[in-house]
Amino acid sequence: MLFLLDMPVLSKSFRPSKSSATLVTGAAALALIFLGVKYWKHRKRQVASACTDKGLTIFYSTQKGQSKAFAHELETEGTAAGLQTLVLDLSTFEPEALVEQVNKNYCVFVIPTYTDGFPANDCKWFYTWLGEAATDFRYGSSYLQGLQYCVVGLGNSLYGSNFCKVAKNIDEWLSLMSAESFLDVTLCDEDVASSLHGSLQKDFTQWKLQFWSTLAHGYKPRRRKKPKRKKAVKSSCEKKAGTCSCRSNDTQTETAGNCYNSSDDEQPPEPLMDLEDMGPALVNDDTSSVLREMVTPTIRKSLEKQGYKIVGTHSGVKLCRWTKSMLRGRGGCYKHTFYGIESHRCMETTPSLACANKCVFCWRHHTNPVGTEWKWKMDSAEEIVQGALDNHRNMINQFKGVPGVKPDKIMEGMAVQHCALSLVGEPIMYPEINKFVDLLHSQNISSFLVTNAQFPDAIRDMRPVTQLYVSVDASTKESLKKIDRPLFVDFWERFIDSLRHLKNKGQRTVYRLTLVKSFNTEELDEYARLVSLGEPDFIEVKGVTFCGDSKASDLTMKNVPWHHEVVNFCQQLCERLPGYAVSCEHEHSNCVLISHNKFYVENEWWTWIDYEKFHKLTQKFMDTGVTFGSSDYMVKTPSWAVIGSDERGFDPQETRFHRKKQASKHIEGVLSGSPPTR
Repeated sequence: MLFLLDMPVLSKSFRPSKSSATLVTGAAALALIFLGVKYWKHRKRQVASACTDKGLTIFYSTQKGQSKAFAHELETEGTAAGLQTLVLDLSTFEPEALVEQVNKNYCVFVIPTYTDGFPANDCKWFYTWLGEAATDFRYGSSYLQGLQYCVVGLGNSLYGSNFCKVAKNIDEWLSLMSAESFLDVTLCDEDVASSLHGSLQKDFTQWKLQFWSTLAHGYKPRRRKKPKRKKAVKSSCEKKAGTCSCRSNDTQTETAGNCYNSSDDEQPPEPLMDLEDMGPALVNDDTSSVLREMVTPTIRKSLEKQGYKIVGTHSGVKLCRWTKSMLRGRGGCYKHTFYGIESHRCMETTPSLACANKCVFCWRHHTNPVGTEWKWKMDSAEEIVQGALDNHRNMINQFKGVPGVKPDKIMEGMAVQHCALSLVGEPIMYPEINKFVDLLHSQNISSFLVTNAQFPDAIRDMRPVTQLYVSVDASTKESLKKIDRPLFVDFWERFIDSLRHLKNKGQRTVYRLTLVKSFNTEELDEYARLVSLGEPDFIEVKGVTFCGDSKASDLTMKNVPWHHEVVNFCQQLCERLPGYAVSCEHEHSNCVLISHNKFYVENEWWTWIDYEKFHKLTQKFMDTGVTFGSSDYMVKTPSWAVIGSDERGFDPQETRFHRKKQASKHIEGVLSGSPPTR
């Protein structure tokens, strides 16, 4: 019913007070719906009448599918309004055919901006051609004269100057070729806290209202100065004796998330408020100071579809596959092998679904929010802990009666003993993370906290946790940017500071390395230097997990290392690290543990944890402030978990489950029916 917002009778004449609004009955609500439907039919006739001689062509490029969905959403409404509507994918569109749209159709470009201000892969050719044609004298400044268009940009304002950069450039280049824009370029923001209307979807919905209103009232060309056409490189260089200034950009300013060209000499007419004019109005509105919820309906729907249980407004919990496996007696995760946790008694959760990175190997396919600081509504630590436990126990309880699930494991699973704060996002970003962890410890639940090394101050201020992780996904600034795709401009400095702060933590610390072939498997010397900065107790090295094709990542099975390759990497790394050695492996997870020699006691590894003693030490710290170290709560590692054992890290008390042989098919030249062990 969003078309109601565009109804003059509701937006101006009908302004109920708070007291009168409570008197609206069901009959009145039905009346409003009736009026809305009637008005929409009227607006549909207006659009059809105003566009009798033109159709609607919608161009899109896409990386994750969002702009494609928006394009087809607009197509559906255009068809319903009686317009001849066509959707074209820029990956298959011949750019020079754009001239065929002149004086024929209204053109809409739905354009996302990807990493570092570059276009999506399927838009690169069109983007390159348009940028070159706009400054190529052979096409001429009137090449697209008569083309009536508007551009909608999709992006995230956290990327600063790169926010919707591709959409802004396409709008400028079309204007240079004399195309006529009937709406200023509109920038839809993925960042919930900065979005004009609360989410990417809501920004686009609001733009649609403006778009249909413009067509219904009749298109009037925007009267703005056309950007000066950039001169060819050759002539400019001849004039300035080798100094070329032809590539200087036109000055632009941004206001409230929308792009203005500084050469504009007139604002849009007063009777019709354009979307960019709504920005300042919303900023001055009393409701703008209200913090928004991190999880939008779209994000919630996507995460719940993946099995998440959303807790409050920014937290989540999900049942790990290893929890399910151990409920059946089929073995535990690598933490069971390395540190002695009971996987069926482990809760995987996070108090912050938001993250400051968009890693190429993200196993959530970037469906969670992103952010560089906390600017959302915040739930209390007590609410999150209780909500996570309730949801986790409910999911465990649902396994009662499932074939293969052991009743005694169900009973044990209801009593949570471990919490892996590694579900998704950046848990340490949550402002009350210390209180959250303290609440876990007060219930004798151990804490395994994973951070992406982008919040060094939070690491410095973190109170004792059972085990504190830092993800070290690359060893150089260039490769870290390529793999993690961080939002922070000073990401490398933050990364280094995080490692240095880790060195000063008294409890167990871990570097977590994810090996991605062709990305970071050749940087052994650089990794060794990073180890010297943080001096972690342990280094977990895991081969990247391929989670299937994702539009947000180019990873394939060829980027997944074999288990023997991971072991070999660890052995070579240890040759560069005096005081460290390979201690354990979990072949099934393609994971290997490197440990500091202080955990090698009398020719035996002591990597397991005495959880009962840890909780006693933590309580003493809370009561008296007496600190403790990682060697104060270590336990001997069983022989089956040690590197080179026959069990290869699989607990012999569990029953190894082998899936039935599947039909063989070729994946990257490997038979999936009988692959070597990873």
